[in-house]
Amino acid sequence: MISFIVPAHNEQAVLGRTLQAIHDSARIVGQPYEIIVVDDASTDATAEVARQHNAIIVSVNHRQIAATRNSGGRAAGGDRLLFVDADTTINPRVLASALRAMEKGAAGGGAPAQFEGKVPLYMRLLIWWLGWFMRLGGICGGAFMFCTRKAFNAVGGFDERLFGAEDAAMSWALKREGRFVVLWGHVLTSGRRVRGMRGLQMLMALLRMAFFPSMLRQRSSVKKVWYESNRVDDDKTPDSLAMQIINIILLLIIVLWIAGPLLGFVPWSWTPRESLSGKIRIGFGIFNCHIGLIAWPCAYFLIRSLLIQTRWLERMKLTALAAISLWCAWSATGVVIWFWPWFILWLVGCFKS
Repeated sequence: MISFIVPAHNEQAVLGRTLQAIHDSARIVGQPYEIIVVDDASTDATAEVARQHNAIIVSVNHRQIAATRNSGGRAAGGDRLLFVDADTTINPRVLASALRAMEKGAAGGGAPAQFEGKVPLYMRLLIWWLGWFMRLGGICGGAFMFCTRKAFNAVGGFDERLFGAEDAAMSWALKREGRFVVLWGHVLTSGRRVRGMRGLQMLMALLRMAFFPSMLRQRSSVKKVWYESNRVDDDKTPDSLAMQIINIILLLIIVLWIAGPLLGFVPWSWTPRESLSGKIRIGFGIFNCHIGLIAWPCAYFLIRSLLIQTRWLERMKLTALAAISLWCAWSATGVVIWFWPWFILWLVGCFKS
């Protein structure tokens, strides 16, 4: 049997559509299934919506996504567990691919998510770009994840010490038990967490998490990003001039980050260093080197995962990815170390003149 596990806190507005999409997809697949809604201290009609859609309700008071998912996993009766966020809609193609992967021996996997609704363009571009890195690294977000009951029990479920990124930790844990498959299909998830200033908060939080992962063990550090209970303004999109300017600036930053490495394939004879185009190109490169410093924490997590990995194929993949990350980090660091003394001397020279 298939067990769909839906963690929910004050999700009455979106839960019905999520559950209906699960019913529609499961009926097309044609296998026995159950839906378990883990109602985590909701104060709205979440439980009633779940009841109307013939879901099993498990009431908890964790206010922690890892623990909430684990409660659903322990209550499930199926041998294949599929975790679906309450604001995410799946489709028959993704469900069939997930089941097929487990039938072929995968311990688990997931599908990347795309935002629906009105969200800033920079966030659509960013989530598309990150989707490729997730496939390369073999990790997945928690909007849609799956695993076998055996693998879930073997790793002990989601890490309840974490208040965020527990889905990435679960991905690494499942890799020790067997193949982890990132599907080519995608699911749709609400863009409520990236609208307006929330998008900027999300970006800043992700950067801080990369360099200071210990914050993931503190609920207060990620509360505004993942644990905000107020759903009143979920569908409101700030259209102020200031917000539009911020969105444009962030879009330019994301475009520079993505397109920057492609400039390496352009011959310098086309953009001489003394020309305006050459100076702009150098500026792009320096900017991307600062962003490239994030390769250090990436290398750290890859090496850490390598040390506890038992499967040789995964070890080879992690070794290659760690080597690439270390090379990128070292190259970027050299440029950053050169740039700031030069920039300070240049500023001093400007003031003196």
